Amino acid sequence: MQNSILGVILLFFMLQSSYAQQVQVLDEETHEPLAGVALYNTNKSKSALTNFKGIANISIFDRDELIHFKHVNFGEHSIRKSQILQNKNKVYLKNDGNELEQVVLSVAKFEMDKDEVPQKILSLSAKDIIMASPQTSADLLESSGQVFVQKSQLGGGSPMIRGFATNRLLITVDGVRMNTAIFRSGNLQNIISIDPLAIGDTEVILGPGSVVYGSDAIGGVMNFYTLKPRFSFGDDTSVSGSAYARYATANNEKTIHADVNIGRENWAFLSSVSFSDFDDLKMGAHGPDEYLRNEYVVRRDGQDVAISNDDPRVQKPTGYEQINLLQKVKFMPHKDWDLNLGLIYSATSNFPRFDRLYRKRDGELRSAQWYYGPQEWFMGNFKINKKGDGALYDKAQMTAAYQFFEESRHNRDFGEDWLYNTTENVDAYSLNLDFEKTFSDSRLFYGAEYVFNKVNSTGFAENILTDEEQVTASRYPDDATWQSIAAYTTYQWKIQEDLSFQSGLRYNHILVNADFDENLYDFPFKKANINTGALTGSAGINWQQNRFIGWRLNLSTAFRAPNIDDVGKIFDSEPGAVVVPNPDLKPEYAYSSELGFDWKPAENISFIATAFYTYLNDAMVRRDFNLNGETEIDYQGEPSRVQAIQNASKAFVYGFETGVEIDFSVALRLTSQISLTEGKEEQEDGSTAALRHAAPIFGNTHLIWHKKKLKFDLFAEYNGQFDYEDLAPSEQGKTYLYAIDDNGNPYSPSWYSLNFTGQYEFSKKLLATASLENITNQRYRTYSSGIAAAGRNLVLSLRYSF
Repeated sequence: MQNSILGVILLFFMLQSSYAQQVQVLDEETHEPLAGVALYNTNKSKSALTNFKGIANISIFDRDELIHFKHVNFGEHSIRKSQILQNKNKVYLKNDGNELEQVVLSVAKFEMDKDEVPQKILSLSAKDIIMASPQTSADLLESSGQVFVQKSQLGGGSPMIRGFATNRLLITVDGVRMNTAIFRSGNLQNIISIDPLAIGDTEVILGPGSVVYGSDAIGGVMNFYTLKPRFSFGDDTSVSGSAYARYATANNEKTIHADVNIGRENWAFLSSVSFSDFDDLKMGAHGPDEYLRNEYVVRRDGQDVAISNDDPRVQKPTGYEQINLLQKVKFMPHKDWDLNLGLIYSATSNFPRFDRLYRKRDGELRSAQWYYGPQEWFMGNFKINKKGDGALYDKAQMTAAYQFFEESRHNRDFGEDWLYNTTENVDAYSLNLDFEKTFSDSRLFYGAEYVFNKVNSTGFAENILTDEEQVTASRYPDDATWQSIAAYTTYQWKIQEDLSFQSGLRYNHILVNADFDENLYDFPFKKANINTGALTGSAGINWQQNRFIGWRLNLSTAFRAPNIDDVGKIFDSEPGAVVVPNPDLKPEYAYSSELGFDWKPAENISFIATAFYTYLNDAMVRRDFNLNGETEIDYQGEPSRVQAIQNASKAFVYGFETGVEIDFSVALRLTSQISLTEGKEEQEDGSTAALRHAAPIFGNTHLIWHKKKLKFDLFAEYNGQFDYEDLAPSEQGKTYLYAIDDNGNPYSPSWYSLNFTGQYEFSKKLLATASLENITNQRYRTYSSGIAAAGRNLVLSLRYSF
């Protein structure tokens, strides 16, 4: 008995000794374990390597021996073994700023070296997000200086990339397609459902991505990766997280956020919650008077009354509230298996469609009410990662997801008693299978995808005096479905150390079914059934000519298949016009080329330039239409010109993007980027005119000083001007959106803002950030936007990590 007890005690101390001879290496910023970190002593006679959990055995090193830690994406770190033991066997490596420049996930859904990718990729890290302190994910993209953002209201943000926007751009969250069958060609605000405070990293493919992502990925793909659960070290439970608060003066914003991670050896749980309350936004003092909000509508004694605004710079009403929730569970039953469950929920309050509230008719405000109902989004995704060493794959990934979307529109004309309401729900199911197989000098990626969307849409009118309700035409045909079935393959070949080749092919089949209720719709057709396919491909090279110069060349095709919004939508596109369904649509195709040039004339200077060209054929555009010969119908009590989405146009877009980084010293860096896009679209008479989503020249410049715990960023953001002649025909008619030139025509003025951000790290746990935005108090609207940007704005935030 005594020997048994001694044996147990001896075993216990052996296990404790074994544990003490291990170290776990972690990312200082994310606390993610780092695999492949090399450990060695000063004369390199002893060495070790961390495994997939970031763990390495250090028993070969003497207690007082100096151990060096080295990883290609992190700064080199040296520490004595005795100090490691005192620090509970953990070592943290600091990102040296090159990690996201080296590895990207977006191009093939598995990690790839960025210097082997023939496309331009924009990467934003968690550190970038904390520094930018954005109110929404749309603001986060805009802060990059490489994505243009349009806003129709405060609760909005519609990205534009290389002349394309809305349903010609794709959004993914944790690898799951967010675009639904009702993503429209008009401005979208779905991106605000993504909580910027729950994002770990963001990658944007600038240019086509249809080979991997399918329909809609014509102008670019925006990939958001949310926070990841983290395991503990050993058998102990680890608890970590952060708390965050932000306040902004321009709209009296109050945001709070908290996240907590509970980690075990093979289990990890992460929870995140964010809440924001935004008041009405105040614009700047110096700029066009046309942007001022001089009057607004209130309801008094059962009547609509237009009253004067006490402060015309306050854009009434624009405020709203939003909540975001995230829950993740991660389980690793074996080193080759990784199971992940993610649940995301986002909801807003009602938020006003501001650009519709100041439109006038016969000199009077047209609308008494125009608002979106709560925008809700739920996503549940289950992901399995499997490592293998078989004939078919080395890595496999299965992603099954369900999403629910709800949005609604509510509008009532000034002096009218009837409030018109439409509500849309989308149930979206998807299943993705992705594989990677590595050969000696090449890698093969391949996969399959199935997507199913079901759309429920209702419409009714409500008398605000009597509460009487009447069924009216819904925005979309109820119970319409959209399906996508696809298979793809991508091949990457490292021809030699400085030359890589990448090609890909995808076939997509699309099925659309919609039935139109004869009691609600007087159309010459009852159904819209589309059964069509699309084949896309890409090929590109990445050549590092020498240590100073690198080249990228990429040729690709992309497509957008008709969705329910294209086929079956009914809405008032502009005053006096109504869009009706068109069941005879087919996919539109884009043919793109991109040439990139990287130049590093010195160790402290780097320059990047990219030129691109895209030709869009069979473009789906809104054009005049007829129903049984009728070119005008009555819609919501108003005679309206009939229009429909049709494959009736061609378009081309070209431009360039440039950027420069100069390190004047270890502490001082200058960065600047600028984008220029030109686009033309074929008109009904065969002539060409400006493409609506080709943004004016835009960019930003940052002067950043960073030393120890203090960081300063002085930066400018700027946009070029669009004269009346530069505006797309559809924009020329929207005089209410723009400033007015000397000839009485609308135009979009150039603008700039000067901004300053300071950040101080009180400790590893406490970080404070303060920004003064739009210091000179400029009054401006970004191109095509319906709301003016914030005037001088003080933003304060505090982050506590534990």
